[in-house]
Amino acid sequence: MNKNYNFILCCLFVASVSLTKPTQAQPTELLREEMLWDFQMVGAPQVSPDGKTAVYSVRYNNLSDNKGQSDLFLLDLATGINRRLTQTPGSEHSYSWRPDGQRIGYLSSASGSSQLWEMQPDGTGAKPISSQPGGISGYGYSPAGDKIFFTASVSLDSSLQQRYPSLSKSTGMLFDGLMYRHWDQFADGSYSHVFIQEYSDGALQGKPTDIMTGERFHCPMPPFGGTEQIVWSPRGDYLVYTSKKLHGTEAAQSTNSDLYVYELATRKTVRRTKGLLGYDTDPQFSPDGRYIAWLSMERDGYEADKNRIMLMPFPDGKPKDITEHFDRSVESFVWSTDGNRILFTAGTQGTVQVFEYALDSLLAARTYALKKNQVYRNFRPITSGDVNYSGISFLPSTGGGALIAQRQNMLRPNELYRINLNNGSLQALTDHNGPLIARLKSARVVSRHIATSDGKSMQTWVIYPPDFDSTKKYPTLLYCQGGPQSMIGQSFSTRWNFYLMASKGYIVVAPNRRGLPGFGQEWNEAISGDWGGQAMQDYLAAIDTMSREKYVDKNRLGAVGASFGGYSVYWLAGNHNNRFKAFIAHCGVYNLEAMFGQTEEIFFTDFDMKGRPWDNPTPRSYTDFSPHRFVGNWNTPILVIHNEKDFRVPLAQGMEAFTAAQLRGVKSQFLYFPDENHWVTKPQNSVLWQKVFFEFLEENLNSKR
Repeated sequence: MNKNYNFILCCLFVASVSLTKPTQAQPTELLREEMLWDFQMVGAPQVSPDGKTAVYSVRYNNLSDNKGQSDLFLLDLATGINRRLTQTPGSEHSYSWRPDGQRIGYLSSASGSSQLWEMQPDGTGAKPISSQPGGISGYGYSPAGDKIFFTASVSLDSSLQQRYPSLSKSTGMLFDGLMYRHWDQFADGSYSHVFIQEYSDGALQGKPTDIMTGERFHCPMPPFGGTEQIVWSPRGDYLVYTSKKLHGTEAAQSTNSDLYVYELATRKTVRRTKGLLGYDTDPQFSPDGRYIAWLSMERDGYEADKNRIMLMPFPDGKPKDITEHFDRSVESFVWSTDGNRILFTAGTQGTVQVFEYALDSLLAARTYALKKNQVYRNFRPITSGDVNYSGISFLPSTGGGALIAQRQNMLRPNELYRINLNNGSLQALTDHNGPLIARLKSARVVSRHIATSDGKSMQTWVIYPPDFDSTKKYPTLLYCQGGPQSMIGQSFSTRWNFYLMASKGYIVVAPNRRGLPGFGQEWNEAISGDWGGQAMQDYLAAIDTMSREKYVDKNRLGAVGASFGGYSVYWLAGNHNNRFKAFIAHCGVYNLEAMFGQTEEIFFTDFDMKGRPWDNPTPRSYTDFSPHRFVGNWNTPILVIHNEKDFRVPLAQGMEAFTAAQLRGVKSQFLYFPDENHWVTKPQNSVLWQKVFFEFLEENLNSKR
């Protein structure tokens, strides 16, 4: 092991954070593209077993090196003082406490591949624990601390090069079913499996057991699943995991994942959610092990179905939807330590808030007696305000307990807060970005309700530039959200950053149009089969309403968006009746018929298009709503952005759109990234993206700041 590395890792970097803000000079700087990568990204907290401290991560980015790295911090919950535990050339992530609280586990590639490491709570004594060939992608300690599970890739399918050794330098790949590529990777014959191995005080014992031996399925599920999909029972006698045990073309057409219960004593696996047809994910046991709860969608093939919390007596009870009367989709949840409550986050009205469910109806009625008009059945809201909460972790304390959570809004990224569950009061615990925020002129974010063409009320975020003057006229951007079912909440992004757009002198109009969650399931589902219908009229209603404001320059309107937002831009380009002077579409869907045969998750296009292009009759998605059918009306400058490794909305969609614009004689540009997927994640690519984005707007909207 490298001695210099050990020396760096074992040094303690103490950083006491003062949350009392001193008197400061008036901020004078405007947010710039490069500054987005100066913000420190605070990760979710993990509370220690004794409830006294929490470990969390902070990600730093280096624009000149075009990379970032994450370090770990320890937060004293009594004093508010945090201590930097690591400062290494690489990243430490996927951190958790050993059940006895004597060690912090985390993943690091310092030994050459991603392995489990441990250190003492003061940051000293760091050492690798695992040495799995090829590395591991996740892990979890058993409650007694005598075992771990870990996830690792296993190769089950032979390649053509293995079949024909004399052609070992060939590059061909042969497939016999769909899902041959997913998100940004081609199938290579390997699968993520769950292993169990004995563990004793900082050392793994014996050989690991693959509990999915020979199975051509994944756990966690790609592309975004993690160890939240795997959980030990409180006594450590069972391991429950999530998997979609379908392969190839079947897997491409279904969202039907299930919970599987592996019994360590018998080494037998039982499927426990048979009959539940949609996604079943993220299982968690109650502290006493009597119940298991998980997130579940009802319908197969509908990836944006309402995410319910299911509750079942373990191991053989009947599942119950405890969120049946809660008309929002749950994002995440945790149990209280007494097992009487489930705390969860859900999007609502353009924000993400924390809610509580009480298992005992009578106890809930007594607890919530003074909460008039706030309690429905066994639910009550805990938080409010124009913010997003995430990464919640339960903290036992007097007065009903507390949560530690991430909290962000459009003007600043995540920091950690303590939430009092008795009264919802907040206490800021970190302020990593305070010094940078203090230098910047702030924008103003307003929630406004706009009447739609069919008489509904649509919540819309309007972001005004710093030093906004209502007597002046401003260029204005209509932001079109992706998903299509992905709420515009109070998030802070390094790409679609409304604060940056406002700092560049633009008013941003961001409608939570038809088809977005957080406003009830009926509103969310209205987009499916109607992409070019009411949702597009919602966008036009939003920009037309705002255009009546004297400070909006109707001659300098632009529309921008990605994914379904890019589809929206392409559709508007052929149907806007000269409202807009500039369009920008990133990784947008241009030709719905071609998209059906190009994308990888066929269940999505099946459900949202309400059929396939060759169906008889042909679904109107293809005949009436595809943007390519309106390209004859294109007459407005357009910037097309698309990425080579985007397999969700493949590159050909952007190429077709740019070709059409060029052959139509429309002023157009094509920004192409060969090394990005559906997003843009590399720091310098991201800044370049912003530079081209704003240069195009500047030239075509003629904005004057």
